[in-house]
Amino acid sequence: MYIHKSAFAGFSFAFLFVSVSAHAAETLKAIGESEGRLDIVAWPGYIERGESDKAYDWVTGFEKETGCKVSVKTAATSDEMVSLMAKGGYDLVTASGDASLRLIAGKRVQPINIDLIDNWANVDPRLKQGDWFNVDGKVYGTPYQWGPNQLMYNTEVFKTAPTSWRVVFEAQTLPDGKPNKGRVQAYDGPIYLADAALYLKATRPDLKIQDPYELNEEQYAAVLDLLRRQRDLIHRYWHDATVQMSDMKNEGVVATSSWSYMVNGLKAEKQPVASVVPKEGATGWADTTMLHAEAKHTNCAYKWMNWSLEKKVQGDVAAWFGSIPAVPAACQGSELLGEQGCQLNGSESFEKIAFWKTPQSKGGQFVPYSRWTQDYIAIMGGR
Repeated sequence: MYIHKSAFAGFSFAFLFVSVSAHAAETLKAIGESEGRLDIVAWPGYIERGESDKAYDWVTGFEKETGCKVSVKTAATSDEMVSLMAKGGYDLVTASGDASLRLIAGKRVQPINIDLIDNWANVDPRLKQGDWFNVDGKVYGTPYQWGPNQLMYNTEVFKTAPTSWRVVFEAQTLPDGKPNKGRVQAYDGPIYLADAALYLKATRPDLKIQDPYELNEEQYAAVLDLLRRQRDLIHRYWHDATVQMSDMKNEGVVATSSWSYMVNGLKAEKQPVASVVPKEGATGWADTTMLHAEAKHTNCAYKWMNWSLEKKVQGDVAAWFGSIPAVPAACQGSELLGEQGCQLNGSESFEKIAFWKTPQSKGGQFVPYSRWTQDYIAIMGGR
C-alpha cells in the first residue's frame, strides 16, 4: 500500500495554453458495446485487482461484468499524469484538483454526459459542482475520492492537540520545551503556497485574502515571505508517504501537513500520532476520473466511471487509500472501511477544506501558477 502525490516542480503553467491539433470527440449520447479494453492513468493504490491484497479488488468484477480488460499506468505525480495524457494512448485519468484544470484548459480531456452514468445520483452533492472539474457549464469527469491535508502531530510532544498551523509556520518553543526548528515538515509542491495563504487569511486579515488560490501581488509577497522564514524550521520538504512515516518514527519530526493514509498507518503501528484540522482550516484534494479527449475505448470508460461510483467500490478504495468516498453511502456497511472509517479519514472536515485547484491569472488579477512553481523551487533551494 503506497501513496505518492508529489506536486509538479518545474512544470510550466504555460502548458495550459498549448495548442492541440486534434479535436475532442463528440460527447457520447448512448453507451454501446464494450471495446474490450480500458487504459487508465491512476495514482498508486487507486485501481486494485487483488495483487497486493486479495481483499482489495474492484477490477476483476468489472472486467467480468463488462468484458473491458483494464490496464493501469500508475503515475507518481500530477505532472506525470498531465504529461502522460498529453502523449495520449489512455482513456481515463484519476486527476487531482491541481492537475484537472490544466487538463481541461489544455484540451486533454473532454466533457462527459452524466445522464449516461446512473450512479451519478449517488455522488456527494457538495462535490458535484466542484470548480476543479466543472468549467463553463460542462462536467469534465466523475468524482472519485477526497481528503484533507491535515496537521499530523506527535502526541507525546503535544499532550493536547495543536489548534493552529502556527506550529509549522512560525518559530516557537513546543510544549516539550524544545524549539520546533528541524522538527516540522512542509509539502514539497508549489500548491503548498495555498496552505501558507490559508494561514495568512486567518492571521493577517489586513491582506484581505479571499481565496488561497487567487493571490494578488501584495498577498503573494506575504506568502513568500512566510515560506522563506519557514524554511529555517524545515526538517524535510516531503512528498513520499513512506518517507514521511519513517521521519515521524525515526527522525524526530513532531508536526507536519499530512494525509489520513500516513496517520492511520502510523496509528496501526502503535506510534504516538494523531491529526487535526486546525482552526484556520486546511487545503485538500478531490480527485476526478476524467475522459481523454481522444479516448479510444469510450464505452468501456463510461462503464468504468459508473462502476467506480458503486457503493462497495467506493468503500473499498477509501479503506485501501486512506481517503473519503465521493459516494457518502459508502461510509456505512463497508466491511473493509468499517463504521468509523470515513470519520477517521477526515469526513467531517469538508466545510473547512479549500480544495486544490490550479492557480490562474484571470486576466492579470492574480499571480499565475508558473510563478508559484518558480518561486517555491527557489525557496526550497534557499533563495
